[in-house]
Amino acid sequence: GTSCECKPGYRMVSSNGGFSVICEKCPENMSGVTQDGWNCITCPKGLTSKGKCKCPNNEILVERSIDGVLLSEALCIHCNGSEQSFSASDASGSRCVRCEKTFVQVSKSCDCNSPNILTGGLCFLAHEGLPPKGVAAVRFAQLGITLASAWFLKNLQSSAFACWLYSNLTACQALGNMCVMNMNSLSSSSTDACGLFQYIFVNTARVGVIHSIPYWRHNLPWLYYGDQPGLASQVLEKNNFPTTFTFKGTDKDVKLKFIAASFDAAGNFLKWQSLEGGLLQLCPDTQTKLNAAYVFGTTYQQSCKISVSKILLDFANPVFYDLFLEYNGGNGQQHLWAVPVLNLNLQYNEKLVNQGSNMNNWLLTRRFFLVDALSGKENDLGKPPRVIRIASKITVSIRLVSHTQRGTIYPPLITVAYTDVLIQNPETQSVVVSFAVSYEMNQREAQIQTDIALGVLGGLAVLWSLLKTAGWKRRTGSSIIDLQTVFKFLLFYAGDLANVFFIITVGTGIYWLVFFKAQQFVSVLLPLPSQEEDFVTYVACAFSLKALQFLHLLVSQLAIDIFFIDWERPKGKVLKAVEGEGVTKSAAAPVSIWRTYFIANEWNEIQTVRKINPLFQVLAVLFFLEVVGFSNLALMDASSSLTRSSESYVAPWSRILRFGVSAALWVAIAILQVIFFAVIYERFVEDKISQFVDLCCVSNISVFLLSHNCFGHYIHGRSVHGHADTNMEEMNMNLKREAENLCSQRGLLPNTDGQTFQISISRKMRLNYDWIHETLTRKRGPARLLDSSANTFEQSTRAYNTMNKFLSSFIDHVHKEMDYIVKDKLLLERILGMEFMEPIEKSIFYNDEGHSFTDVLYYGNETTLLIFDILFFSVVDLASQSFVLAAILTYLQQEIFRFIRNTLGQKNLASKTLVDQRFLI
Repeated sequence: GTSCECKPGYRMVSSNGGFSVICEKCPENMSGVTQDGWNCITCPKGLTSKGKCKCPNNEILVERSIDGVLLSEALCIHCNGSEQSFSASDASGSRCVRCEKTFVQVSKSCDCNSPNILTGGLCFLAHEGLPPKGVAAVRFAQLGITLASAWFLKNLQSSAFACWLYSNLTACQALGNMCVMNMNSLSSSSTDACGLFQYIFVNTARVGVIHSIPYWRHNLPWLYYGDQPGLASQVLEKNNFPTTFTFKGTDKDVKLKFIAASFDAAGNFLKWQSLEGGLLQLCPDTQTKLNAAYVFGTTYQQSCKISVSKILLDFANPVFYDLFLEYNGGNGQQHLWAVPVLNLNLQYNEKLVNQGSNMNNWLLTRRFFLVDALSGKENDLGKPPRVIRIASKITVSIRLVSHTQRGTIYPPLITVAYTDVLIQNPETQSVVVSFAVSYEMNQREAQIQTDIALGVLGGLAVLWSLLKTAGWKRRTGSSIIDLQTVFKFLLFYAGDLANVFFIITVGTGIYWLVFFKAQQFVSVLLPLPSQEEDFVTYVACAFSLKALQFLHLLVSQLAIDIFFIDWERPKGKVLKAVEGEGVTKSAAAPVSIWRTYFIANEWNEIQTVRKINPLFQVLAVLFFLEVVGFSNLALMDASSSLTRSSESYVAPWSRILRFGVSAALWVAIAILQVIFFAVIYERFVEDKISQFVDLCCVSNISVFLLSHNCFGHYIHGRSVHGHADTNMEEMNMNLKREAENLCSQRGLLPNTDGQTFQISISRKMRLNYDWIHETLTRKRGPARLLDSSANTFEQSTRAYNTMNKFLSSFIDHVHKEMDYIVKDKLLLERILGMEFMEPIEKSIFYNDEGHSFTDVLYYGNETTLLIFDILFFSVVDLASQSFVLAAILTYLQQEIFRFIRNTLGQKNLASKTLVDQRFLI
């Protein structure tokens, strides 16, 4: 379509190339056109479809005399095939040449007459012992099509005969190529290309083998490794590759030097070719990125979509490859190791045999091709093919020998999957092709170790959860094992099992990160993506269980009972008008409620205070991952560099390494934050928890809270000065006296500083508390239960005063039948988080030196919150492969749950303490 030519019967007058062509019709008596198209000539034996002279077989066309003068009439000269010359016309029909040697050998002439056999331009003597007649058919199993291939019709039988009779190297290679084009498929009842090859292979044992390899006969290509069961596993695992590789060494130790012997379809050897430069990679890319495929330890993946028209243009003639891996022997001499091929399209007796993972059933081969646009041509080799076959997926697998410390590998394996494409419209049709180099090792031992760790830690988690449940039962004052107890045990076990999964996954991630990236002599390789599924499942389980624990924690904190005990007593008396009676009476001066409101607000503010800054945590993790470049450590290559060139190949991500890198950063930054806040910030800037305890003492208000039915915490805030509702001058004076030790200590017990306690109250105490508290909540009940003589506000106020008086008198040991004792917890009690003594007659106040009341706040559950954040971040990242998105969503969930905790916690605080919610700001 880029230039013009004259029609048949027209000669060229002038032509400057392209469209500048002048043609002239030939006269009737000279209707033919010469081969060069510039002159008219008489053709005595007819014309071709293009209007040029033609001659019968074994005659050549002569249009000019010896000195170049054009003849008026073309001549057809017979080639002399007698014994003196043995000449015949060449393929173009323009010269007489010596006829093919098989004609001379068989018939002593240039004719191959019956009973001799003429096939593929060769003449064979008909006798017994010839290979059977071949079936010139190609099976395209994916399309369900069987074609009579023009290439096979022309060359199959002649290649088989020449290979059998003469051990002709080119003919044997051509026959092997036709078998490869038929997907190396074998059938006991077929005489296709592979059937003929096997027939010759079996019956030529006398010719010997090459390099002591029993599957490689002299003059025959090496196509198969044999079909004995279990042979593939012997080939791939019996012998180690005789050299070692490193991640950090010289070029010969770091690169895989693959080399391929290439052949054309006719069996001619072309050349040796290195795979570097993208010989097997159909997708275009830079030289640097293409060569990265053969750097040892770099997992390589390349995939793209290529149009069928480009494939037909670039791969008009198929090229066949025998692949080898080059290495240096002990004497410094270079050697080649044959690389086996696993053809996923190979059929044995019409069954696919290379699909499963059991290598004992595999049938390994040697030769392969990238594109076959030849065997799918019907009738005419000059026409486009009806079907083409493309190597759509090529994977080079490198497997590390178990327990190696020096980078020893098993022989590599190249896996090829072909796609059959029915040609309809090449311009619009396309096919997806991929090339990959994968590294793997036997992960069975690692999986066993993981299962053992999971089993042991899971069993310990059961025991720990049982202890937690027993402690919970003691704290609720119940000894009956009911459905609620079972449900509580499952919740505790969910949290503990989440910690088990978290420890195992973080340990696994950091293990692979350290041992894979830091090694010089290769001893471990990363799990393949398919081998990471169990790990991803563990992360998902850890997140799901930790989310359940987090929600349980949230619900528990939102249901605590809390009351602020005001120790302030009225100062003097005031006159107060009695409503409805018109008289005034003397009454105790009211105590200001503002101190209670102030403490309630401070409690409300510290509900979601954490030991770390969540926003800084997320930003710091993201900074180190994306800006500093720690994310590059998660690539499936041997490099431990934090920076990568834009021109270098970027390996695919390892999900295990992504989790390991991000989790390690989360934990490290969180630990640094905790240390900073504990050692510096809370000591020299602000300690909100300790300040709250101090504020309670200054405000003359104690905090009584119950996290369980019979267990909770007490913050002793009774002022050592007797009162706190005073002016600024007296307040400063009081603080000065306290600083100079001119007054008693703040502790609950005389001459002690202990202000915070864990309390285990008796059932009788709890019943009295509930009876008074019921009045606070009765306003939510049916209207008929309300006291008609007093409105709701008066009832609540009276209940508040009653509760305040009851709890203050309880602290002052007024109720001898509900008294308490103060003692230290045993070390084992502290470790197990439970109490051995049951408060039957007296409640027990346990001295607390660590502000354990933060257990009902975010502050005391930092570990749970941090692990939940890490797992949330990791789950989002594993799903999206984006650290940025994971960071954004993690911060959003932190803010959402903080808002929920603040809002509902504020409602609970207002409900339980009778502090109007409008004052909680």
